Amino acid sequence: MLPTILIALAAPLVLLPALNFFSYRIMGAIIRNRRKKWDLNICCGRTDGGGVNVDIVNHANVPNLVVVDDVYNLPFEDGEFEATLCSHTIEHVENPAAFYEELRRVSGQVTLVLPPLWDLCAVLNIFEHRHLFLTLRKEHHDLPRYIELPGAEFFQERVGQKIRA
Repeated sequence: MLPTILIALAAPLVLLPALNFFSYRIMGAIIRNRRKKWDLNICCGRTDGGGVNVDIVNHANVPNLVVVDDVYNLPFEDGEFEATLCSHTIEHVENPAAFYEELRRVSGQVTLVLPPLWDLCAVLNIFEHRHLFLTLRKEHHDLPRYIELPGAEFFQERVGQKIRA
């Protein structure tokens, strides 16, 4: 009886990180690699999108990197890019609607890659994420509905995300 209870209690500890790995590493890579080149890769981190890579800090030696201070006022012309990739970023910003509108201003097509609700490790990460997107899909071409992640602002001010755009 006890081993069955222990297995039942331990299963989520194994399953949740596995779902996060599948969502972030595998599905994210499939979406990013489906189109080999992105004209604009916003908040690129260490990923080269093949075109202009933009971030708020220089994380790695990424080609064509533009470091910006304000993701709500990008230094690009209206419609300058055909296709923009925004992968695992919009859940971090303070105003997703304003950020999305800025991406739409500079690009004809915006692809958002974000944590789906079934990736509980990601969507409940109050130490980094500000918003919870109400979707089961990983890839979007429009801004999905979202809510502010309860407690995120409180924890981030004290112990969480330190880099802000």
